[in-house]
Amino acid sequence: MSTVGPSQGGLLGLAALLLLILGLVGMSGQRTSESSSPEAVRHPLDALHEDEYATLRKVLEEAGKLDGATTFALIELLEPSKEQVRGWKEGQATPRRAQATLRKKGRTYTADVDLTEGKLVRWSAEQGEPMVLFGEFLAATEAALTHPDMVAGLERRGLVAKDVFCLPLTAGNFFDGEISGRRLMKAPCFVRPESGSNWYSRPIEGLFATIDLTAGAAVAVTDTGVVAIPEDGWGYTASEMEGRAPLRPRRRSAQLRAADDDGIELRGSRVQWDMWRFHVRTEKRAGLVLSLVEARDKDAWRSVLYQAHLSEVFVPYMDPGPAFYWRTYMDSGEYGFGLFLSPLRPGVDCPSFARYFSARIHDDEGRPLLLPDAVCLFERNVGDAAWRHFEVFAQGEGMTPAEGRPGRELVLRSASQVGNYDYFIDYVFQPDGKIRIMIGSTGIDAVKGVNARNMADPSATQDTRYGTLIAPHLVAPNHDHFFNFRLDFDIDGAANDFMRTALVPGQPKNEEVRRSYWVTRMERPTTEDKASYRISHDRPAMYHIGNRNLTVGVGHHPSYMISPLGGVAYGPLDTATDPPMRRNAYIDKTFWVTPFDAKQRYAGGRFAFQSDGSDTLAEWVKEGRSIENRDLVVWTTLGFHHVPHMEDWPVMSTMWKGMVLAPFNFFDQNPSATLPAAPAVPLPQMPRGSL
Repeated sequence: MSTVGPSQGGLLGLAALLLLILGLVGMSGQRTSESSSPEAVRHPLDALHEDEYATLRKVLEEAGKLDGATTFALIELLEPSKEQVRGWKEGQATPRRAQATLRKKGRTYTADVDLTEGKLVRWSAEQGEPMVLFGEFLAATEAALTHPDMVAGLERRGLVAKDVFCLPLTAGNFFDGEISGRRLMKAPCFVRPESGSNWYSRPIEGLFATIDLTAGAAVAVTDTGVVAIPEDGWGYTASEMEGRAPLRPRRRSAQLRAADDDGIELRGSRVQWDMWRFHVRTEKRAGLVLSLVEARDKDAWRSVLYQAHLSEVFVPYMDPGPAFYWRTYMDSGEYGFGLFLSPLRPGVDCPSFARYFSARIHDDEGRPLLLPDAVCLFERNVGDAAWRHFEVFAQGEGMTPAEGRPGRELVLRSASQVGNYDYFIDYVFQPDGKIRIMIGSTGIDAVKGVNARNMADPSATQDTRYGTLIAPHLVAPNHDHFFNFRLDFDIDGAANDFMRTALVPGQPKNEEVRRSYWVTRMERPTTEDKASYRISHDRPAMYHIGNRNLTVGVGHHPSYMISPLGGVAYGPLDTATDPPMRRNAYIDKTFWVTPFDAKQRYAGGRFAFQSDGSDTLAEWVKEGRSIENRDLVVWTTLGFHHVPHMEDWPVMSTMWKGMVLAPFNFFDQNPSATLPAAPAVPLPQMPRGSL
């Protein structure tokens, strides 16, 4: 297995540096090898390989576009057309192209490179600011601690720079002129733990630096006054928790594990399991990208999704004070869910029997960077019945009173650590034709230092105006988590329609005894400006996308429903005038529907860092393009309001939200009806009782 190593002539990426420091390279587990041969025939949607990164750099060097200080903020595969991908046959060569976003002399540029022909196709200057670079994190930390006002502020608190670390955070855009001509981050600081695990437990409240990344220097330091610094390090490792609370007695726990033969077939980046097959790659911004998701129906493979991936993550904090109001992060577009993919630990993050894969992204110099064990894949027995029926009437000889099938599913998982939060992203495939997309939020609450030790203190009311006192001298501010996914459906082909089927009150006739019941009423928007919906529990409806050009079964048009699973959050957020919300106005709706546009991949826009919101999903739909019988993308926003509480500290339990994509008249029967029966084995003696 490849390990992470330093790039030539430059700084290590922050993610790679942390991996080396923490010694996480080379963990145990079942892994796959990956070919890096330039002659290898690749699937058109495979992630970029090592030699392709080298080709891209060589093309730009020969074109005179690189100097010693040019950096690569983002390199992405430029996908071939859907027609080319659908028509590709295994072993067939295919054109490969990539797009690089670069920083050169304080400007942003885009380069489109034909990797097959080895030539530069397009070079253009851009107005936007690209996502944060590896080296910018490290330089910003040093810049914050060396500013004389920061040194003085630390002295007032009895601290020196060596005792402190500062965390550079994106500062957003408030349309107030602060960012004019500059590329800014803000860096609050924390007392560095001497030996503990919690790096966020001792905030130095009221003191932070503003750093111009282009200049590589702090341009201002804000100090709003000295606040008590918590004394407790609040570590969360097993040894640090000893004595803090009684531990439960250790006892052997049963583990549901897959059989030795998990039924997973791998061919390069393509996965096949049970009734499903799909293609997987990782990218620096989106993280996991699934493509060509197909379901087997009898002897035919039928298309469900052309592609699915995370589009944006928006985390705004509700504290309007000077140290928090600007904390309105766009975690995917500003930082990168792929950049911060973290190694998955067997037996903790994933089952020990899972298959583990590295993720290949790139460093600031455009060279490949391999993140070990960033993705796991496993089949699991869920411990529930996929279906069952007990028939009380079938009690005679030769009859079968009970029948059922054990449930199982395939899980593709990654975890990204973005600052203090960790996010699992799961794609879960079920043998009944459903796909669940799940987000698990865990990690550590963002906290601010306050003077109150408990709620009886005089300052507690003011200290907790925008959050919760979760420990002495620590308030966790209220905030939101919004996740937007781009779902490029191709239900039995690219020409689809989006539909809302409302459940509305029936109109009883005089002769009818029932006076209340509901009926369905379907509406089908024809333009994108009419196709945004906010799910409401008091207005029940089904939302589905289907192919009205085909009929299946007894004459229905095949479709898939999209249903959030406890992950819809709205609130008193002003997406019309408040700058952070204007930049992320997609949070105002659960569903948006647009015609397919290969250039529109991210709801927060191509350049999220310091964006003004003009290149975003909520603006695109104003064009009013037709979505009738078209190749469609459904953008789904999930989220939750987070009012912290003491049980979140010192580390949060994983909170799962998500959505299910479920077949609706797609198959002509329940696909899981034909699951194999459980093997007839003698059952162990189970404890039984009565209630």
